[in-house]
Amino acid sequence: MFSEFGKVALEEAGKKGASYADIRLSEILNEILTVKNGDPETVTMLQTKGFGVRVIFDGAWGFAGSIDLNKEEIIKTVEKAVSIAKASSMVKKKEATLIQEEAREDKYTSSFQKDPFKIPVEEKLKVLIQAGRILMEQSTLIKAAYAYYRGYRENKLFMSTEGSKISQKITWCGGGISATAVKNGEMQTRSYPSSFGGNNATSGYEFFESFALVEHAKETGQELLRLFEAEKCPSREMDLILTGDQLALQVHESCGHPTELDRVLGTEADYAGTSFLTPDKLRNFRYSSDNVSIVADATVPHGLGTFGYDDEGTKAKKVYLVKEGLFVGYQSSRETAAELNLAESSGGMRADSPLALPLIRMTNINLLPGDWKTEDVIEDTKDGVLMMTNRSWSIDDKRVNFQFGAEIGWRIKNGSKENMIKNPTYMGVTPQFWGSCDAVSKDDWVMHGVPNCGKGVPGQVMYVGHGCGTARFRKVRVGLM
Repeated sequence: MFSEFGKVALEEAGKKGASYADIRLSEILNEILTVKNGDPETVTMLQTKGFGVRVIFDGAWGFAGSIDLNKEEIIKTVEKAVSIAKASSMVKKKEATLIQEEAREDKYTSSFQKDPFKIPVEEKLKVLIQAGRILMEQSTLIKAAYAYYRGYRENKLFMSTEGSKISQKITWCGGGISATAVKNGEMQTRSYPSSFGGNNATSGYEFFESFALVEHAKETGQELLRLFEAEKCPSREMDLILTGDQLALQVHESCGHPTELDRVLGTEADYAGTSFLTPDKLRNFRYSSDNVSIVADATVPHGLGTFGYDDEGTKAKKVYLVKEGLFVGYQSSRETAAELNLAESSGGMRADSPLALPLIRMTNINLLPGDWKTEDVIEDTKDGVLMMTNRSWSIDDKRVNFQFGAEIGWRIKNGSKENMIKNPTYMGVTPQFWGSCDAVSKDDWVMHGVPNCGKGVPGQVMYVGHGCGTARFRKVRVGLM
């Protein structure tokens, strides 16, 4: 049925004089379970079904979408998209031009062992309730304990007037736990396996099971309580070691967003967004030390930003953004790639629903593994701080100056991980910070999923991934100013 609707839309766009048109028809299932203090708080299954049509008419874009899937609504929506394009063409500053992309007919399905949508809700809630209650049992100081689960699936068909016809079925899931305690007016939080809802991956229910939330709940709660007795974070310049769960957000904010080409070209500037990585810097700017290579890779197994094709029909690929310290690439669309005369689109155009216009979005922005073992990084550090699990972040609209806070840290002295520290923070300037990176691990490199990346107006929330291990940065300002 989706295919027949797609044909109608493309034929109608052609009749209306569009030089290009594409349509995305999709159905999304989004299961959200939250347990607070051992009792269910949110049990939700959201379903979104609809389509979105993009057209180019007289060199300008038009877009429209609808939740009503029938022939009459398809025709009406195409007419609306063409009408918008006609109006836009009267005030356009440049022609909408797309870099050439091979037309494909293909199918893609993400892999999993256990279908998360065939696991009973009661079974999932049982795990969350048990984990939440164990957290609460650790102390009366714990005022709030959360356990999370999320499952997501999208069935999508993309068709274009260039001849592409691509169907995809993408499934991901994940979750985590978090607890907050208060003592003498001081508040601390500890999360597992990461903060802000836990970790997610393009995988099946087996990924959620791998967290063993019930088994880790007591340890998480006890570590939270130890934070009250921990040392304060030092406030000076010293070596900084970041584990992957914290480093993932560092990559996200200081490399992922500034390499989005729409931000660079000024067509997107929301959510603290333009970029210091202007076109004159491409292949001419030292972003970091030679130890740092960062890629946008939509093909890495189980990444939350892994798929077969983006929402323009561009095949998933791996693109270098930073190669051995040199800034070499952008995340792009077919249009922005054409504007800069790039060889190809990076394949990063995605929308969070069929009713939303695709934007350049991160796929999996990964810091490639180095040559170090994590224990060797610590043993090689004489005076430093190790930080893990993000607590807060702030970065300017050019993505240059930043400050991050973590949930927990440890002092490193003469190669030994010693006393726990609380409220650890650090700050820096993006090129100088990454320029100080002299060690990147390989033995603990894993994918981290971020399901809540915001961008655009109206706002869209996209799921992206970051592959990271542990990395060391020399002479970083840590602690409060």
